[in-house]
Amino acid sequence: MPSTAWVDGRHNHAVTPEQTAAAAYPAVREFGNAFAEDARTLRRARQLGLTGWAFYVAGRGGVLGDVDPETLAAALGFVAADAVRDGWEAARRVVAPRQIAEHHLAECCRWGRDKFEDLPGASRLAELARRVVVSADAGGLPLFAAWRAMPVPEDGVGVRVAVLGRLLSEHRTGARLMAVRAAGLSPMEAVLAGPGGSAEAVSVGWQPPFPPQAPLLRKRVWADALTDRITGQAYRTLTVPERTELVELLGDAIRALRAPTGEYPKVR
Repeated sequence: MPSTAWVDGRHNHAVTPEQTAAAAYPAVREFGNAFAEDARTLRRARQLGLTGWAFYVAGRGGVLGDVDPETLAAALGFVAADAVRDGWEAARRVVAPRQIAEHHLAECCRWGRDKFEDLPGASRLAELARRVVVSADAGGLPLFAAWRAMPVPEDGVGVRVAVLGRLLSEHRTGARLMAVRAAGLSPMEAVLAGPGGSAEAVSVGWQPPFPPQAPLLRKRVWADALTDRITGQAYRTLTVPERTELVELLGDAIRALRAPTGEYPKVR
């Protein structure tokens, strides 16, 4: 019998850092997606004279400075180079990339203040997430390193939750890019082999015809396990009970995002 197990999202006996990374992943992924798709975030893009796509590409990548599109595409990894170039060049014609990144961060702060300021357990979530983010090795993760170095323009527990959730997402994405290449997959193949399949591949700029998905799945499973191993190193800073607590608090935050306005999950 294995010494570690998850039952209904809770730990049984012990939880390894790798298992914590895997258990946190659904919430961490949703943190990144929810902010980017928020209606007020998209409205801010329009106010700057940008499309939502240009704001996403330059907002996320502008932290690296005014780099060429090929460099940014290499850092983003899972977005097709042509799609990166389209968004990046459209944005650069309007606003300097670093300024767009600053607007992007300000919108993340606004989103966090709106969504998490009154969330039960938010202070504890921010503290545990902060310890993971601070302890993470940024080697080979340029976007994560650059975003972690960005000064946060305002304080407040909701802001900290949102920014730290964003950093956990960027850390996971960078680690996954490393793992995918180690598994022998191209970034496009990794997206294609995921649950979104060809629809997700098209949404981030890859164009058909695509290779068959089935032969890629075994490599994708190996890459996911390696991603958990790389990402999990940062969770070693927490004790076993703290790892479980962090996963549960991340889940509470995501449930709050899905709940009607003003409703929050009950404190455990």
